[in-house]
Amino acid sequence: MPGYAIAHIHDLDLNADIVEYLERIDGTLRPFDGRFLVHGGRQTVTEGPAGANIVVIEFPDYQAALDWYASPAYQAILPLRTDNSASVAIIAEDCGKDHVSTDVLKGVAGHER
Repeated sequence: MPGYAIAHIHDLDLNADIVEYLERIDGTLRPFDGRFLVHGGRQTVTEGPAGANIVVIEFPDYQAALDWYASPAYQAILPLRTDNSASVAIIAEDCGKDHVSTDVLKGVAGHER
C-alpha cells in the first residue's frame, strides 16, 4: 500500500533558498518513486486558521516514504525549507481501499467489534 509524505507549510519566505529547494526536490523523489499528489493549485480552507499550503507526496509504500525523508539527498535540502517556513511534516501509511472510519477503534478498550 502507498505511503505519503504530508506537509502543512505556512509563514513561507519565498526567497532564493526556497527556489533552490523547489529546483532540487524532484531529484530526491525519483529514486524512491515519489510523486506529488497535492502541491500548489487551489486549496480551500474549510476549518481552522488559513494561510498555509498542504503538500502530499505519494510513494509506493510507507517504507519508501520514510527512506526518502531520511535520505542524504533530501536531508541536504531540508534546511532550505525549514529555515524559511514553519511547517508540520508527517509520513503516513495508506489505510487501504476497504477501510471504514470505525476501523480506527479496533483494539481500543471498550470498542472491540
